[in-house]
Amino acid sequence: MTGRRAVLLGLAGLLLAGGGYAAGAFREARRQAGTRLSGHGSTIDTSAGALEYAVAGVGPSLMMIHGTGGGFDQGLLFASALRRGGFQIVAPSRFGYLGSAFPDNASPVHQADVLVELLDQLGIDRLAVVGGSAGALSAAEFARRHPDRCSHLVLLVPAANLTGRDPVEFSALQRLAVSAVLGSDFWFWALSGMAPGQMIRALLATDPALLDSVSPEERRRAEVILSRIFPISRRVRGLGADGFWAGTPSPTDYDRITVPTLILSCEDDLFGTAKTARLLADRIPGAELTIFPTGGHIWLGHDAEVADTISDFIGSHAAAPLG
Repeated sequence: MTGRRAVLLGLAGLLLAGGGYAAGAFREARRQAGTRLSGHGSTIDTSAGALEYAVAGVGPSLMMIHGTGGGFDQGLLFASALRRGGFQIVAPSRFGYLGSAFPDNASPVHQADVLVELLDQLGIDRLAVVGGSAGALSAAEFARRHPDRCSHLVLLVPAANLTGRDPVEFSALQRLAVSAVLGSDFWFWALSGMAPGQMIRALLATDPALLDSVSPEERRRAEVILSRIFPISRRVRGLGADGFWAGTPSPTDYDRITVPTLILSCEDDLFGTAKTARLLADRIPGAELTIFPTGGHIWLGHDAEVADTISDFIGSHAAAPLG
């Protein structure tokens, strides 16, 4: 905890130093982010309001439910290796992210039910579902509540409170520093440029020292994951909801999940998902568990291996029978 406090103290100090960044460069970064997102997602009307999504690739359908700070763009990024491996990726933006609505009830249960409406719209009867980080909450509820629409469940670095205690605890000072970064497009942009390593540690829960031990492609993937949280203002309501639901004792009946389930995490994830993954493996009947020794919260250095593990799991496990 001392190391994390020091990192966030450093972020707080850099907030002051970052004030000299040129307004013109910031406006250009915001313009480029808007261009990147514009036209790449589609929107449907659902019982909860607008739901944004994107579809990419050719092959068996797989839904990638993004994590905290994401949107359909993060979902596509997380599933890029799976798409190259022959899957068609369905990537929704969860409640409060990008173009999706933020209803009064933004629970994982409600999100799971609304995702069924998306499958109906796309004409997809059943598909594999992968939930990353806080997206694992909705993925688990989707599998539990709609096994007729979910052939396989994958929980990737799952964020959940299974012990009655939030696995990610911050001091008051840490909360202040993180709130300052997440509450401002400018500060997020400035600090991502000035202190990317500290941002990767604080927000992506990954030791930046790993960047020196992975391939250039994996290093670039970490940088892209961080950069695509910008603009934070289009994700802030979803971020708040994720913080609440991931920190609240999980109400999900994991022992009632009947579809084939795979759980993946990394031992050094600073958000503690390795412990959560082990607890989930004990609760979900027949669940398989893989924990990598390193990689942090973004499984750095293991993206291709994660995709292969998921692909092999789906290919070797028959979907649970209906009824």
